[in-house]
Amino acid sequence: MEKSIVISRVGIRAKLHDYHQLAKTRLTITVVLSAIFGFLIAAGAETNMNHIWALAIGGFLVVASSNGLNQIIERDYDKLMVRTNNRPVATQRMTVTEAAVFCIITGVLGVYILGHFLNQLSGWLGLFSLLSYAFLYTPLKRISPIAVFVGAFPGAIPPLLGWTAATGNITAGAWTLFALQFIWQFPHFWSIAWILDDDYKRAGYRLLPSKSGKDRKSAVLTIWYIFILIPVSVIPYFLGITSWISVIVAVLAGSVFLWQGIKFYRSCDTKDAKKLMFYSIIYNPLILLTYLLDKI
Repeated sequence: MEKSIVISRVGIRAKLHDYHQLAKTRLTITVVLSAIFGFLIAAGAETNMNHIWALAIGGFLVVASSNGLNQIIERDYDKLMVRTNNRPVATQRMTVTEAAVFCIITGVLGVYILGHFLNQLSGWLGLFSLLSYAFLYTPLKRISPIAVFVGAFPGAIPPLLGWTAATGNITAGAWTLFALQFIWQFPHFWSIAWILDDDYKRAGYRLLPSKSGKDRKSAVLTIWYIFILIPVSVIPYFLGITSWISVIVAVLAGSVFLWQGIKFYRSCDTKDAKKLMFYSIIYNPLILLTYLLDKI
């Protein structure tokens, strides 16, 4: 009897772990955090905790659904890559039907929560993010590097969604947060694509901007996007959202980011691509946190 209980517990843990992988829980949480930053920057002192919870839960469910659909569509290609070959649908630990049911339930519920407990515009933004990520960005990855550009749209929705959840409108401030996250994704994702280029090639993915892949053309484009980030990051000051403190932090953080990009361009080395990737992970929440603290 005790042995069967232990076995069932192991089975439950394994199944929960599979759903954790399907939803990409850690990545999903970081996406939700950027939406919450957008909400708090827009709301300021007028924070409604019920709305934050609705945004967090609804946003989590929508992103989890997007990630699950991505794995269903790419299941045959996930098997070919070291990074993804242990995913539940790729290994058939989870059937396509089971994964699809999970995605439908989480997707519909997430969009409903955003639209019903926040506002209709938030619901539409959540739906657009889900569909464009799963059914535009995902299939394009094996066709053309333009997939990165297409994928940057749903990737930049979270802070815009957060702002909209707080205000019910898409204003200049919302578009600024969208632009910041949209542009940031290119150096972030291209540094990852450079590091994982061999693995991506096994599945036939074309994600670096240059036709030759890992060359100086890809590296120099990365620098240009980082350079554009610097003036975009100070726009909130001119909109009256933040003070000069955010300008100093944004310019300093952007300059360090640019220096990392220049080092990467000079060497075209994977080690410098990793440094660029790690700094990009720090940069985005740092800027959003600076806006929030400055606004408060």
